Amino acid sequence: MRFDIITAVPELLDSPLNHSIVKRARDKGLVDIYVHNLHDWGSGNYKQIDDYAFGGDAGMVMKIEPVYNLIEHLKGERDYDEIIYTSPDGKILDQGDANEISCMQNVIILCGHYKGIDHRIREHLVTREISVGDYVLSGGEIPAAIIVDAAVRLIPGAIGDETSALSDSFQDGLLSPPVYTRPADFKGWKVPDVLLSGNPKLIKAWQDEQALERTRQLRPHLLDGDQ
Repeated sequence: MRFDIITAVPELLDSPLNHSIVKRARDKGLVDIYVHNLHDWGSGNYKQIDDYAFGGDAGMVMKIEPVYNLIEHLKGERDYDEIIYTSPDGKILDQGDANEISCMQNVIILCGHYKGIDHRIREHLVTREISVGDYVLSGGEIPAAIIVDAAVRLIPGAIGDETSALSDSFQDGLLSPPVYTRPADFKGWKVPDVLLSGNPKLIKAWQDEQALERTRQLRPHLLDGDQ
């Protein structure tokens, strides 16, 4: 799998893309991640990538030319399954999106910045818009890192125990049940007896019950379709 991330501030992606599961996946050759500095495609002595908004609105807007030229350059080298734009008004990322993206071969992620991007980019180049929540960040770099992390950890081999990702929250539409480890008794705070029973059937029933109850309490909207 390959990600090409287009950003005005590549430094913001250094840490999240070079540690933990994402780094291990890169080291194993499971994913290639290339960060492209949009300023390299800017115009003039200052490599300008933004300009004033038509209509007199406050804030600067990312110009269409550098984005178009970089995307066309990348598309000239390979086909892309998606060109994702990280935007506050995109579809809010969920586990289903992460599952889908993890199965793709080549993905471009365009990080929003400034006041936004020239809308013609969204109309003619972007194939999917993703948000990480109903709030505004300084740029789309953190959302891009979240998208990459959510997808890469699902690639077979990225996690030591591949079955671990299958039991994550949201994979089956529910939150995951509580988990515990040793010691079984810490200051009188005890692990539920059923988890120490060694009975897989009873443990599975308890986990299912807990997952449903936690979802009902913390994310009741996930159960709306069951009502």
